[in-house]
Amino acid sequence: MTIGTVAVIGAGTMGHALALVHALGGCRVALHDRDLPTLQRATELIAGACATLCAADVLDEGDVAAVLARIETMPVLADAVSGADLVVEAVVEKAEIKRAVFADIDAHAPADAIIASNTSYLDIFPLLPEARQPRAAVAHWYTPPYVVDLVDIAPGPSTTPEALESLRRLYAGMGKVPLVFDRLVPGYIANRLQAALNLECLRIIEEGWADAAAIDLSVRHGLAHRLAVQGHMRKLDYTGLEMVRNGIASRMYQPSANTGDSPVLDRLIGEGRCGIRTGAGFFDYHGQSTEALCRERDLQLLRLKSELAKITEGEPRDHG
Repeated sequence: MTIGTVAVIGAGTMGHALALVHALGGCRVALHDRDLPTLQRATELIAGACATLCAADVLDEGDVAAVLARIETMPVLADAVSGADLVVEAVVEKAEIKRAVFADIDAHAPADAIIASNTSYLDIFPLLPEARQPRAAVAHWYTPPYVVDLVDIAPGPSTTPEALESLRRLYAGMGKVPLVFDRLVPGYIANRLQAALNLECLRIIEEGWADAAAIDLSVRHGLAHRLAVQGHMRKLDYTGLEMVRNGIASRMYQPSANTGDSPVLDRLIGEGRCGIRTGAGFFDYHGQSTEALCRERDLQLLRLKSELAKITEGEPRDHG
C-alpha cells in the first residue's frame, strides 16, 4: 500500500510535530484537534520548527512553503480522516478518550486506512473496533520527532504483516529509523530504559547522594558520550563480558523499587516547578520561553545528529 495522505488526530506536543514529519516526508497531511486554540497554536509551532531546521541547514528555506502547504488544519475529525491512507492518533494518554477517538475514526475513515497510535505505554488494541484490528498498529515516536529518527512499530494480535510493512517502508523512505517488533512490548525498548533510569535518578536525589546537576554531569560526560557512539550492548563488548558478569555478581547495585510515587516529584510539582512550561523544574530557566528553550535544544540535537551521522555512516538504520 502506498501512503500519500495522512490524518493526524491531536495537535498538541506530539501531534503538530508528527504532522510536520509526514509533510517533510512528502505526504499531504490533515491535522485535527477539536480545540481550536490548540489547532491554531500548532501552525505556529510547525512554522517555528521549520525555521529551526533551516537554521541547522537541514531544510532549505526555499522548500518551507511547499512543506507548510502540505499541512491543512481541520477542526472536524470526519473531514480530516475521510480520505486518509493513514490515520495517526496522537491524543492524550487516557484509554477512554482514545476509545472514543477510535470510534470516530472508524465511523469516517476509509475501510482500508491504516490506524497508527503514538501511544507511549497503553495497549490500544482492546480500544479499537474489531473490524479495524488487521490494519492497526503502534507507531511510537520520540520528542522532537522531526529530529529524533527512531519510531517503534508494533502490531496487535490481528495486525497483518502487510500493514506493518507499509509503515516500515513509509518511515524508512523518509530517512527515519523504524524498529519493528513482532509483538507489543510494554514501553518498547527506549522507554523501558528511560523508565529504569528515571527511577534510579530520583532515588539518588531522594537518598541525598547527589543533586540533579551532578546526575546530568555524570550522564553527559560519562554515559552519553560513549552510548551515542557505541550503543549500550556494544559498549559491554568493549568493557569485557567477564567484567560485566563480575559486576552483576557483586550485587553492588540493587534496582530501585517502583512504589508508584516519588517524593521528589511531588515536592517540585507542589511548588509549581513542573518543567520548562512553568519556567522551572529540577533547574530554573530564568524566564526563557518554552519556544526558545525547545529551539535551542533542537539545534543542539541537530548538530549532534550531524556529527553522529559521520561516525555511524554505513551502519544499518532500519530494523524490520
